Amino acid sequence: MTTPEHTPTTDDLDIEVEHFDSPDAQRLRAAQRLEIDRAYGQDTEPGEKPTAESIAVFFVARDASGTPLGCGGLRVVQDGITEIKRMYVRPESRGAGVSTALLRRLEEAAFDLGSPALVLETGTEQKRSIGFYEREGFTRIANFGPYAGVPTSVCYSKVL
Repeated sequence: MTTPEHTPTTDDLDIEVEHFDSPDAQRLRAAQRLEIDRAYGQDTEPGEKPTAESIAVFFVARDASGTPLGCGGLRVVQDGITEIKRMYVRPESRGAGVSTALLRRLEEAAFDLGSPALVLETGTEQKRSIGFYEREGFTRIANFGPYAGVPTSVCYSKVL
């Protein structure tokens, strides 16, 4: 008999600052990249890819045993506004509040950075992401910066 895999709850989560290039952060971002590449058939991200130097803060969410479940970071863009970059939760951890907890931590960090608002870009094929951000109070905006004119990009903003 097998026991069901433990689904983490937000009480089990530890969301801490981690270096953008730590091994776990790299693995989570690589998994995200594979999902996106499968959805679109290729790398579709326009503009400059985030780096350790361009990300103001990066978080990794872990369960009580230390297993990395998700990640997300902030990049400061125009006028101190922060852009959410590389927000991702492993498929087996979705639906348990990890995304919401990560987003709250990113909002707090953006506020701490003095950001007046958050912006983000997701893709037209990422329906769950679109629904999530809309449920979390983000408003669709015109595609900004490198996403302007990109038909597969969908951009959102939330005033802090």
